[in-house]
Amino acid sequence: MMKKLLLLASLLLVPPAQAETLPEFEPDAPQITIRHKDESAFYEYRVNGVLKEVKVVPKIGKPYYLVPVEGSGEFSRFEESSLLIPKWVIFSW
Repeated sequence: MMKKLLLLASLLLVPPAQAETLPEFEPDAPQITIRHKDESAFYEYRVNGVLKEVKVVPKIGKPYYLVPVEGSGEFSRFEESSLLIPKWVIFSW
């Protein structure tokens, strides 16, 4: 009985656990959306909601970048990225 009272008293003295709040992201921070289609991955890079480039990673072959041409609705293909967005590899095998 004494152990139960000690346990109850210790539970009452311990403050309740608080939920951890997630960090707020700035609305103008770069956004990356990853899509998969036909065994390829597409990384859409947007800044302020505007599409800046798409990284295409095919299952076979080298990755490349598609950059929209202003006003035409078409894309130009490049081998290197033109954006200065952090692109760290977090996990790979």
